[in-house]
Amino acid sequence: MTTRNLFWRTMAFAAFAVAIGAHPAAAADTYPTKPVKILIGFAAGGPTDVVARMVAQKLSESLKQQFVVENRPGAGSNIAMGIVARSAPDGYTLLFVSSAYVVNPTLYGANVTYDPYKDFAPITVAADSPNAVFVNPSVPAKTMKELIDVIKANPGKYSIATAGIGTTPDLAAEMLRMTFKLDAVRVPFNGGAPSVQSVLQGQTPIGIGAIPPATQLIKSGQLRGIAVASKHRAPALPDVPTMTEAGIADQDSDTFAAMLAPAGTPQAIVDLLYRETVKALADPTVKDRLVELGFDPVGNTPAQFAAQIKDEIEKWGKVIKAANMKVE
Repeated sequence: MTTRNLFWRTMAFAAFAVAIGAHPAAAADTYPTKPVKILIGFAAGGPTDVVARMVAQKLSESLKQQFVVENRPGAGSNIAMGIVARSAPDGYTLLFVSSAYVVNPTLYGANVTYDPYKDFAPITVAADSPNAVFVNPSVPAKTMKELIDVIKANPGKYSIATAGIGTTPDLAAEMLRMTFKLDAVRVPFNGGAPSVQSVLQGQTPIGIGAIPPATQLIKSGQLRGIAVASKHRAPALPDVPTMTEAGIADQDSDTFAAMLAPAGTPQAIVDLLYRETVKALADPTVKDRLVELGFDPVGNTPAQFAAQIKDEIEKWGKVIKAANMKVE
């Protein structure tokens, strides 16, 4: 677990301990009185979808109304974000996002139909996961050095599957291509699960993505894990070395799964959703399952999440501009 996530988790749980002793404001006393819709901008089965469904189930149980996940893939998840940005700020339409939320404002520029600072009320980052490099077993490489050498020896032959245009796996693939001057095509899909399936079937022999959709396939040997893009090995894949161990510097990246509401949503409802989500993440069945799949439970406060949004928009903006990446 990173120092950042340990700090946020400690602060979040401390805040939760205080919050549960307080009486919610009137707006949250009766909420929700009908089913709540949670939109996701990616296909079912990807990292964001997996976390959202686990949280939604617990929210349904604790708040006695159905929290229904609805997948709206497309345009790097901008479609779902735009829909929620224009939804009524009443707590009945929520958004679960990946790190695309902090990437797209720079990547898509004027084509983004929402303002990441003004159009949403941050609730919490539920979990995050380091990205990883994995391959179809037909690829004759078992280490990052071998993989780089294989790609260089076969210019134009290999392609790299990612979770979608502008996702952190997609940017990680571009950083790798730029750093080592690799002639390999990035192939963005509408989510992590479809990209993993493409690698499994050998259609796209290399994949870079958050590890949860690939964890079981790597453990079973159906995919080969090459490296984890973090400074520490992932508990779910203890046998897969880190980029640092492979001698690859400055390639760390992760993908978060986070909840937001439309701007103007009553603070009492935002606070209630934050408290209940943190409670869900603390449930041993949820926490253990997330870790098993390759996630790091977070549960930071709305204020901490807002600060993270600002920091990461600036971070990834620099990468995108340096790579001269943009989507028309």
